[in-house]
Amino acid sequence: MTSQELKVLDQTYVAHTYNRFDLCLAHGSGATAWSPEGKKYIDFSSGIGVNSLGYCDPDWVKAIAAQAATLQHTSNLFYSEPCAKLAKVLCERTGMKKAFFGNSGAEANEGAIKAARKYSFDKYGKGRDEIIALKNSFHGRTMATLSATGQDVFHNYFFPFPEGFTFVESGNLAALRAAVSGKTCAVMMELIQGEGGVIAQDESYVRGVEALCRENDILLVIDEVQTGIGRTGRLLASQNYGIRPDIVTLAKALGGGLPIGAVLFGERTENTLGYGDHGSTFGGNPVVCAGALAVLEKLDDAMLAEIAAKGAYFREKIAAMPGVTGVSGLGMMIGISVAGKTSKEVVQAGIENGLVALTAKEKVRLLPPLTISRAEIDEGLAILRKAITG
Repeated sequence: MTSQELKVLDQTYVAHTYNRFDLCLAHGSGATAWSPEGKKYIDFSSGIGVNSLGYCDPDWVKAIAAQAATLQHTSNLFYSEPCAKLAKVLCERTGMKKAFFGNSGAEANEGAIKAARKYSFDKYGKGRDEIIALKNSFHGRTMATLSATGQDVFHNYFFPFPEGFTFVESGNLAALRAAVSGKTCAVMMELIQGEGGVIAQDESYVRGVEALCRENDILLVIDEVQTGIGRTGRLLASQNYGIRPDIVTLAKALGGGLPIGAVLFGERTENTLGYGDHGSTFGGNPVVCAGALAVLEKLDDAMLAEIAAKGAYFREKIAAMPGVTGVSGLGMMIGISVAGKTSKEVVQAGIENGLVALTAKEKVRLLPPLTISRAEIDEGLAILRKAITG
């Protein structure tokens, strides 16, 4: 099927909920993909941070193919080995105690919201159910996670929203302290606001938030849907900040290209959800969990150190480009401020010249595969420079 034939088919039968760029991808390997006509693209987006091992990593493909030929699905009323093994690996490597599996980041954040409210209900009874989130945040597109998202642009059309969320300015500890009340059960935050512009939180602020939560028996919920699974050079971004969340949410990079969401529960919350409190038909799917295990097996200490080094290399090269006025983020989660062009104009110019990148408000956003080679980095950076300066 040609690119034109594919676009006609998509526009005819797929709901128009995505403002797609004019790009069709047919196959890929590593951090490189090709169109149906054979045009080559260096991918600095990894499917919005999903393809953590790049396209079609051989070990990942082998793991999911073997599992698909063994047991593709079983009800959560029964046990399956990949699900149990994945929970064990995640808990042992993060210091968390229990895991719940769903299918997306939004689902993971829904689970976190439910768990935070139930923890407080079990301990304090009704009326202590408010969650404080940050302005400029993004937590998903379901009704509850939209309610927890601190950007008005996402709040059109869908009223009324679920209640119980309040917002404070990101980075302002005094504002957070003032917002805490007898109704507060949790603080929910991203350590790097991805959709909000790739803005990393200050370490002293994050530590202050953790201390405030501990003082008031408020749960600290960290949304690591985009920052987790090696993206920042540590398995979790929270490990860079030296904090211990009560609940962590994961998705995107964990599955390596298959849909998964995970809620990790710490010591205070490990027994909060009981039988029937939450569930997911496809959560813990054996094939998906086999893929996630393949991802985690590759993400050893040596690879995490390499991710940090490659992130530093990206920043050094990008900061030196003409027209770049700022570089934000952490590890291989990178935001680029550009003078004289919009982020969409830069991304469009990149696509025309063989580079796939993303936007995050006014910034160009890069989420390259964690396994990207130095040759692919340099080739992509040359195209990015041309897109910015051309």
